[in-house]
Amino acid sequence: MSEHTAPDGAAPTLPGWRHTYSGKVRDLYVPDSGAADVVLVVASDRVSAYDHVLPTPIPDKGVVLTALSLWWFDQLASIVDNHVVSLDVPAAVAGRAMICRRLTMYPVECVARGYLTGSGLAEYRTEGAVCGVPLPDGLEDGSRLPEPIFTPATKAAVGEHDENVSFDHVAAQIGRESAARLREVTLEVYAFAERLAAERGVLLADTKLEFGTAPDGALVLGDEVLTPDSSRYWPADQWEPGRSQPSFDKQFVRDWLTSPASGWDRASDAPPPPLPEDVVARTRARYVEAYERITGRTFGD
Repeated sequence: MSEHTAPDGAAPTLPGWRHTYSGKVRDLYVPDSGAADVVLVVASDRVSAYDHVLPTPIPDKGVVLTALSLWWFDQLASIVDNHVVSLDVPAAVAGRAMICRRLTMYPVECVARGYLTGSGLAEYRTEGAVCGVPLPDGLEDGSRLPEPIFTPATKAAVGEHDENVSFDHVAAQIGRESAARLREVTLEVYAFAERLAAERGVLLADTKLEFGTAPDGALVLGDEVLTPDSSRYWPADQWEPGRSQPSFDKQFVRDWLTSPASGWDRASDAPPPPLPEDVVARTRARYVEAYERITGRTFGD
């Protein structure tokens, strides 16, 4: 995997850790000691849209993503183990970093959908199915599915799109038994989280999970989990099938970039422009609201 550095500056230098990789949002470090069993994962405030990392960060975004992931890891502990080892991290990244176990990651994005939208909707409109799973006629953007479905995708390199694939495709890659286990746990996690979020007035439309195996072969949940960056959350009281739903994520960023006000031509090679202050503030507020509504906690406490 090639290194990718975001435009808002290089990853911070951290005592005791060596920077090895920067993705769209996260920076990874390994111990200076040479220990090979852990990695430091730092969630930056970078924001990406339309396969570009934007020049303007969203303040506290990385802290929100980390705090929400940690909360969900705790809620899901009875379903699947996770990769978090410690929060004893350098002061410069406190609140936005986790020391995690190194895993042998499965080469698949494990996606569960309970509602139809996004790439799933586009595929349904042409195929009548999503990832080979047939669906009833007459569904619209935002329709609730008869039951949640497992719709895996390939893991794309930075700047490229993930590609939806069938269960059989995944089984051919990693073996049918492993694929079945990923499907089972993905749907179990989704069902649990969907019920909990609904109790707080939030619909979990879909979510992307990443799994790996520990040295003993145990299945472990890695990366982030059930954040606004890896999931679609909708306000339940504003849900209206047949249109695009308001969401707890970077919707304001995407809307502004595609508006005449941005002056940005997505079809060109030009990088996206800086975000206006009001778009940054509204996006930050949306991330914080998602955290507070789902956890029942006040952000920053």
